[in-house]
Amino acid sequence: MNKISIQNFSLQYSDGTESLRNISLEIPANQITVLFGPAGGGKSSLLRVLNRLNDLADVTHQEGKVLLDGEDILSLKTDVIALRRKVGMVFARPVVLPFSIRENLTYGLEVAGEKDSDRINGSVENSLQQAALWDEVKDRLDDPAIALSGGQQQRLCLARVLALEPEVILLDEPTSGLDPISTGKVEESLQGLKQDYTIILVPHSVQQAARTADLAAFLLQGELVEVASGDTMFTNPRDQRTQDYVQGRFG
Repeated sequence: MNKISIQNFSLQYSDGTESLRNISLEIPANQITVLFGPAGGGKSSLLRVLNRLNDLADVTHQEGKVLLDGEDILSLKTDVIALRRKVGMVFARPVVLPFSIRENLTYGLEVAGEKDSDRINGSVENSLQQAALWDEVKDRLDDPAIALSGGQQQRLCLARVLALEPEVILLDEPTSGLDPISTGKVEESLQGLKQDYTIILVPHSVQQAARTADLAAFLLQGELVEVASGDTMFTNPRDQRTQDYVQGRFG
């Protein structure tokens, strides 16, 4: 079953950068879909379309449809705040709030109107468990979040998204600044999370794309070149451009 349907979508910024041209892509539920390709190909732009973050950019042209559970999120009627709760995002650089570990997770819930302390405490533990961080921080939840390592901060950012109970998780190079052990923990978390969430990942390398992708989409200069299962994309791509990129001939 497809969670998101992108139909003939095009995007142009005012300075002409990272445009997207006639993108059509079906994103299945409960899988990890990887958007990969060289820099400037439109991966991050497409990711940001999915929770309307591009509303904050200087876009001069946009057309096409993006359906989430059959509803066009680009419609003027869309409640963008509600959309961003349903479609959470983790960025390349972890940005923790200047609070305790616990407060980083409770803040969003309280802003959203949650008052039940039992539900809030349960959400703190559950989201940290899902982000594979609970065992490392359960005895110091009231310590400053900034005291965590970079890898722990990134998993806390993931837990912060999970605490709001989204349906879709977007990740834009979430391990680009992390060491291999921390990267492995984040990737392991994603494999468990796809049982309950639809995950869309912009990886920081072809190797990470190959390790994580259930479905892979190769973008080059704003064009969607090829879509295939992860197994097929990284062993037997159809398009010569994909093969050249996967084998390191450019990019």
